[in-house]
Amino acid sequence: MMHLLNIHSLTLPLEDPILKFLVVLIIILSAPLLLNKIKVPHLLGLIIAGAVIGPNGLNILPRDSSIVVSGTTGLLYIMFLAGLEIDMGDFKKNKWKSLTFGLYTFCIPLGLGILLSHYILGFPYLTSLIFASIFSTHTLISYPIVGKLGLVKNRAVNITVGGTMITDIFALLILAVVVGVTQGDVNTAFWVKMAVSFTIFGIVVLGGFPIIGRWFFKKVQDKISQYIFVLVMIYLAALFAEIAGLEAIIGAFFAGLALNRLIPHTSILMNRIEFVGNAIFIPFFLISVGMLIDFSVFFKDAETIKVIVLMTVVAVVSKYIAALLTQKTFKFNPLERGLIFGLSTSHAAATLAVVMVGYNIIIGETDSGKPIRLLDESVLNGSIVLILISCTLSSFITQSAGEKMLLEDDEEKINDTNQPNENILLALSYDNTVDPMVNLGVSMKSKNQERKLYALNVINDAQEESSEKHSEKLLKKATDNASAIDIQVNTMKRYDDNIMRGISNVVKEQKISDLIFGLEKNKGFSPSFLLNFYNSKLFEAETNIFIYHAFQPMATIKKYTIVIPPNSEKNRGFLSSLLKIWNLAKNSGAKFVFLTTENIIQLLKRIIAKSNIDAEFKVHNQWRNLEPIMKQKTENHAFVFFMFKPEPNLFFFRMKNIPEMINKNLTESNYLLVYPYSTPFVDEDSKLVSNHGDYVKIGNMISSLFRT
Repeated sequence: MMHLLNIHSLTLPLEDPILKFLVVLIIILSAPLLLNKIKVPHLLGLIIAGAVIGPNGLNILPRDSSIVVSGTTGLLYIMFLAGLEIDMGDFKKNKWKSLTFGLYTFCIPLGLGILLSHYILGFPYLTSLIFASIFSTHTLISYPIVGKLGLVKNRAVNITVGGTMITDIFALLILAVVVGVTQGDVNTAFWVKMAVSFTIFGIVVLGGFPIIGRWFFKKVQDKISQYIFVLVMIYLAALFAEIAGLEAIIGAFFAGLALNRLIPHTSILMNRIEFVGNAIFIPFFLISVGMLIDFSVFFKDAETIKVIVLMTVVAVVSKYIAALLTQKTFKFNPLERGLIFGLSTSHAAATLAVVMVGYNIIIGETDSGKPIRLLDESVLNGSIVLILISCTLSSFITQSAGEKMLLEDDEEKINDTNQPNENILLALSYDNTVDPMVNLGVSMKSKNQERKLYALNVINDAQEESSEKHSEKLLKKATDNASAIDIQVNTMKRYDDNIMRGISNVVKEQKISDLIFGLEKNKGFSPSFLLNFYNSKLFEAETNIFIYHAFQPMATIKKYTIVIPPNSEKNRGFLSSLLKIWNLAKNSGAKFVFLTTENIIQLLKRIIAKSNIDAEFKVHNQWRNLEPIMKQKTENHAFVFFMFKPEPNLFFFRMKNIPEMINKNLTESNYLLVYPYSTPFVDEDSKLVSNHGDYVKIGNMISSLFRT
């Protein structure tokens, strides 16, 4: 016992690594449990806990290298997630809004900061410039809150994330220039070097990382290796940013943008990235920030208190003005303004970077030999208190605005009577098709629907591969893969000497809306499958049927070509099956090129106004032979073919030959065949809806279907 006490010395601060890590884990565990009861964001609780246990509080833990390394990883994680989770379609659509907000949230705090520092506090112009840049920066401390609430794709969040990068880059550029001036290095060579290094950094990360990532994810399927690869890319981008003269947080954000299209938001890898970050790294960062806070500064001299009060007022007011102007400029609602203000009012990482650099620059010394710093101790103390107050406000405001926004969204969904029920069934047969089918089903599922899938294996005793043991293996694999991304799978086994009949019976029993078949990677369509498929009763149900062939991971696809034949809009299932393709587009980030008739293109253009994806439309009138389209395939290129069910009045003469063409041309490509259920959408002589002015009706349906 005495030996244990000697090893685990209870002298403060704790030095034993086991005790240190245990204390941190207890804080991470208890903060949400205790603070949720009093409606305090747990992020704030972690910061306060860090202040209490840190060297300026009870001195339980030192802010040593282990805390700094873990905290730095957490900060990089926050910025990486901001870039990774951003909706690239919305980002492109809102890029000018992000730029406008970025300029507002940079210029307004900078201007007010210069007025405060030079005309009220009497700082010299150079000191005033770097002092004012403190107010322009902000850190997305409360970003995990919007992530937890599921608001990362909200337009207010989107433009705030984009504006954060703009204002932080500008503020850090000011820092680099001020440092150069104090060192006498600002000349033509300085500006050329800065421009060249920034350009090279952008090309390497935004241009090179996607190529490396796509190659890696195609070659390596091990989930642990994929996660470690992501961490390597985060730190590599952070290192490149520092080499280029930027802060590491900018590199982490750019790494998120670079890998955005390669890590689907519904993937197992994304789930693990978010889980580890929110469970370990981000809490470590928040605790490390709290350890910087020194409550004793509130009781120091009057000058320090004056600086603290003025800094806090200017920082908060200037960020509110920027959020208010953004709201007025783009006619946002008050909740969106609150979300922008909440996210952008917190000061932490970039603020500390500016303050510490300014504090460490010696510009002279007093008669007594005491160093004169560019930013003195009162500014350093004021910045630390600013971090505490701004993070507190940010957490409360973001959570309040986010919860009210969710409440409004829930009311809209409750009042929406047009939402279709989604029951997606995976008809499992082969071991190597389970992963791709689960990924496809999750990617096609609407966000506002219950996160649930069905998985079925029909056991035919005449086939050795469909034995009981094989069936259990398939269903367990589907369950394991889906559970890794918090998706529930209802597994089913059926015994039938006719596999298609067994599947058809389950489709009717469970009211399946969408049925997915998987083709083996290197085999494609077999004559027996086609014969049984076309002669089955599956086409009698109101069920969209998808036949999927995955040659490579879905996340590595850069482009989809979607072929939609004439009169497809006659099918009642066309809109719901198109919804699945649209969800796939939103979750993949790939470019979607639609080849179809002019009538359908007009319908699609109405739909795209409701959802931001990278889409291109081309009129195509040569339907007798689709083989030339298939031969235009490129690397990382996938195809989607809309089909008709095999009836003489709708089944095109050449369409029955498409599987044969696919086997000939697309054995090393991803492709998806879509059979919308074909109950007529209109009853009058099979006339097209486009000829009856029904686009308004369809537009309203699409609006409800695609609302997220």
